[in-house]
Amino acid sequence: MQHSLQKQQKHTLYRFNGGLHLPDNKSQSLTLPLEKAALPKRLIIPLHQHIGQSAEPLVKVGDQVLKGDMLAKPQGYVSAPVHAPSSGTVVAIETLPIPHPSGLPAACVVIETDGKETWGNQLEPIPDYPHADPSLLRERIRNAGIVGMGGAAFPSSVKLTPGLENPIHTLIINGAECEPYITCDDLLMQTQAEKILHGVGIIRRLIGAERCLFGIEDNKPEAIRRLRQAVTDAGMDWVSVIAIPTLYPSGGEKQLIKVLTGKEVPSGSIPAKIGMICHNVTTAFAVAEAVIEGKPLISRYITITGNGVQQPKNLEVLIGTPASELIKQAGGYTDQVSKLIVGGPMMGFTLASDEVPVTKATNCLLAADSSEAPDPGVASACIRCGRCAIACPANLLPQQMYWYARAKDLEKVQEYNLFDCIECGCCSHVCPSHIPLVQYFRFAKTESWAQEKEQRAAERARQRHEAQVARKERLEAERQAKLRQKKEALNKPAAKKPKSDKPEAGAEEDPKKAAIAAALKRAAEKKAKLAEQGIEPKNQSDLSEAQKQAIEQADQRRAESSTDAVTSEKQDG
Repeated sequence: MQHSLQKQQKHTLYRFNGGLHLPDNKSQSLTLPLEKAALPKRLIIPLHQHIGQSAEPLVKVGDQVLKGDMLAKPQGYVSAPVHAPSSGTVVAIETLPIPHPSGLPAACVVIETDGKETWGNQLEPIPDYPHADPSLLRERIRNAGIVGMGGAAFPSSVKLTPGLENPIHTLIINGAECEPYITCDDLLMQTQAEKILHGVGIIRRLIGAERCLFGIEDNKPEAIRRLRQAVTDAGMDWVSVIAIPTLYPSGGEKQLIKVLTGKEVPSGSIPAKIGMICHNVTTAFAVAEAVIEGKPLISRYITITGNGVQQPKNLEVLIGTPASELIKQAGGYTDQVSKLIVGGPMMGFTLASDEVPVTKATNCLLAADSSEAPDPGVASACIRCGRCAIACPANLLPQQMYWYARAKDLEKVQEYNLFDCIECGCCSHVCPSHIPLVQYFRFAKTESWAQEKEQRAAERARQRHEAQVARKERLEAERQAKLRQKKEALNKPAAKKPKSDKPEAGAEEDPKKAAIAAALKRAAEKKAKLAEQGIEPKNQSDLSEAQKQAIEQADQRRAESSTDAVTSEKQDG
């Protein structure tokens, strides 16, 4: 056992560029034990709690739902379902405010809870996961609605399907929890170490990693001790629990990989390209519950903290619980509260109302006073001090990015690797001119995505137009070809025949002449028949010889015209 613990403690660490040493302010929310949040009267479940397409509702107003029932199914490959956190009645499906930096509302399912917490048909547990088919495990994770719970909310089933071209050799579990004030991951590691390791084992089964590096900042000694002991007890010698220096933002995916392995993820790429995959510790816990217990993602640990609440604490909260209900359970607001932030003070954003619901990506509600979230004041001109570049953990040039983002030169700002920015806020924090740099970069990203979407739509429209034009040209060419064939057939000269009043024996009679003769014969027969009945054609009595001859010629022409029409129809057929 002692050898195993020594092995976990011996590990070479590396340093990423920049970063900040910030007051962690974590002790406030760790003074009280973990509590289970009270069941609210209403749950508001957004249909879009993940990167990708929103989930499609499966319920309607008036439906009775049970705890764990699927409320909405995923649309497309990059999507995730949402489930009922409790039993009750669907009373509305409407657009409501949600926690999002844009402040825009989104479609939500509203459930009026019945207080019974009655479970529906739970997913079938898979306790023997080490021998289970990987495709079955991925499908379970997808059906349980598991997403990345470190903030990105990327559907986990997609991330757990690595490509064959890049075999995964290292699994990184992110337990750094580097942002100040937030302690929910710390408390989770202290209380659920064994279940977290089950989740790590399931993830390893899916990606085939040879080793697992578990990174935790060294300001969480109890979590480190608890996990190291659990690893030793489980005999998981391929897992190393590593204490890393407390430096913001060491919890960034690329930064944590650099600290633990010394390797850098290429610009514009993902860790899988260098044989690594990173998952948050809370995601591993949710994976274990989904596979071993058949429980979908309907709750999570959340930190309620800041000088703006009476009793900072950590709560186990049902997804969809309004933030106001959690503030009440934390003793309510103090007189010092100035704003309510979802997330931490560095990467979080201010809420316009506390009536928004908790989502899968919510890890903290920070009720801050003026000292914890001071007003930066009016921004002044950039003095080109370069502090932003020194602090940037992604090795970017925030000053240059700011100029081009401000000028709305999206192509140029992307040349400076805009999408490598992790929006950690280090640049804004150190800027002496109080320029909201992160807001400029978020704006540039949003505009770039919108522009790219418009370009894709325009390209699809162009392709459709070209296809339509090509189809019309093809149909017109086919029509012209048919017309040419008809004209050629009509203009083709008839075969020459010997001049004779009567056809030779065995020779075929000219069909045109035969038709004319038949028509004249029918006319003569009709005329004779009328004569037998004593009926003469109108206007044909007392005719001169010239008039009679003109009538015969007209009959001749009529017969020939009728014959030409019959012949043309036969050729067209």
